[in-house]
Amino acid sequence: MNRLGEKIAALIGAAGPISVADYMAICLFDPEYGYYTTREPFGAAGDFVTAPEVSQMFGELVAVWLAEAWSAVGAPLPLTIAEIGPGRGTLMKDMVRTLRRIAPRLAAGADFALVEASPRLTAVQRDTLSDSGPAFAWHATPDTLPDQPLLIVGNEIFDALPFRQFVRHDGKWMERAIGLDADGSFRFGIGTASLAAEQLPTTARNAPDGSIFEIAPAREALMSALAQRIAARGGAGIFFDYGHLEPGLGDTFQAVRKHRSEGVFDNPGEADLTSHVDFSALEAVATSHGLAARKATQAEFLLGMGLLERAGRLGQAGDSAVHEKITADVERLAGPDQMGELFKVLALLPPGVSVPPFRDAS
Repeated sequence: MNRLGEKIAALIGAAGPISVADYMAICLFDPEYGYYTTREPFGAAGDFVTAPEVSQMFGELVAVWLAEAWSAVGAPLPLTIAEIGPGRGTLMKDMVRTLRRIAPRLAAGADFALVEASPRLTAVQRDTLSDSGPAFAWHATPDTLPDQPLLIVGNEIFDALPFRQFVRHDGKWMERAIGLDADGSFRFGIGTASLAAEQLPTTARNAPDGSIFEIAPAREALMSALAQRIAARGGAGIFFDYGHLEPGLGDTFQAVRKHRSEGVFDNPGEADLTSHVDFSALEAVATSHGLAARKATQAEFLLGMGLLERAGRLGQAGDSAVHEKITADVERLAGPDQMGELFKVLALLPPGVSVPPFRDAS
């Protein structure tokens, strides 16, 4: 057991089993040993690759969507363009470059902001964006963003927030807890908190014992804060993550280290811990604030925004190696067996506003 594992085991030994949410929060954000506070997780040399790191096309097409959303909501200025959970800053860099070309008035009149709580990642982002042109502001939370219309993007932000698991046990839904076995190793068990029937989808209420249902209050709280700001000040938002469009049962708790899956207890603080995002829950939060929300797969979004056409233009002057690379990037971003179907998109817009490819926002 590594140092963080020993720290968590001591906590359990002193106070009893902890929730999945608490375990995940400690593993990811412990100030001394936490995953996001101690390492560079992104890219080929890290543990996982995000869509902006796969190809510039992702950021370019997101920028096109932002420009069209800005026009659809009345082209307000001043306005803030923000990214929450900006990683290494690659997505913001590609968006800014594209906006300066396709929407110069927006690029010149907008404030650009990054919402990042990690000082280490902020330094990486500053370096990435040092030659991008506009001035950038950094905020630890969305609460301090300027009090004006907002266009906000989030890529793989919700999956990094802790979630809770409930297991069907003796006909009741009880919180899944993490304790220690006789050898001092981590194990799953049954906690004391329970889940009310109204918090379950109807398809889950009569599930057999051993079934698992996941909820994520922290994710819903973040969505509520963002939706409330857009509803009050105007603007739009778009969010990408892996997950499911409709609620369902199943254990999606997973660990990724060096681009491979491993057990969630194997290396606390040294692997990325995530679970699938319930987009229907986020949609419900957004609509409760009076916004229109529209869900899609990442493939539907990117192909609808012109991914194939952009790939063709990028490859026009290239040799066969360039063509092969672009083809592989398109497949990685939108292929049904890769990011295309696993990753989903949620767009937030004012009521009655439609932005392609979300023509029928509801």
